[in-house]
Amino acid sequence: MPTVIEAELHEFRDWIFRFRPATAVPSRLLVLLHGWTGNENSMWVFASKLPSQVAVLAPRAPYATPEGGYTWREFQTGLVGLLTMDNLRPSAEALIGFIDEWSRSVGMSANQFELVGFSEGAALSFTLALIHPERIRTLATLSGFMPSGTEELLAKRPLAGKAVYVAHGRQDNMIPVEQARRSVALLEGAGAQVTYCESDGGHKVSAACLKELSNTFR
Repeated sequence: MPTVIEAELHEFRDWIFRFRPATAVPSRLLVLLHGWTGNENSMWVFASKLPSQVAVLAPRAPYATPEGGYTWREFQTGLVGLLTMDNLRPSAEALIGFIDEWSRSVGMSANQFELVGFSEGAALSFTLALIHPERIRTLATLSGFMPSGTEELLAKRPLAGKAVYVAHGRQDNMIPVEQARRSVALLEGAGAQVTYCESDGGHKVSAACLKELSNTFR
């Protein structure tokens, strides 16, 4: 049975995050990005499904929401469901800066890392992977969508050959499953190696898709 290491709450610069170190050296870094109104705890259910040789970092998004919790874009009334890459680019660049500074401070290599995003965090994950494709080893998006403004970058095939995992529920009433199918078509057209898991569930990850997600990072 793998050694279980608890994740501690940390603060670095203006970032709040949870971090679980790996049980093996050298380790790989995996970053979990929560969705709208989430926080550094929201994605931690996935951490227990990830291999113990993977170091897991779960940051809190930088902007507070009126409903409570946090978001990856500066709040604007009426913007929900209309996110673009430009809305998310500031957080994508800030996140890369945080990962670089923090990883240097603890002596960890983060030249490449793995990325898992849920819902709005998935949209941020797509944005970050398209802006900095050389930094992302493997990408997983859960119950998410590709923000508008990605087509021009995708046409340059920055994700060609890269492993991408997409999971979505057919009964998702927050982000329709058609968004995931569109993302898969765009990714495959751009040369990414896509694994797609579609389930009967809602705005969450099914047990079968969660198992596939875990296998993606072994």
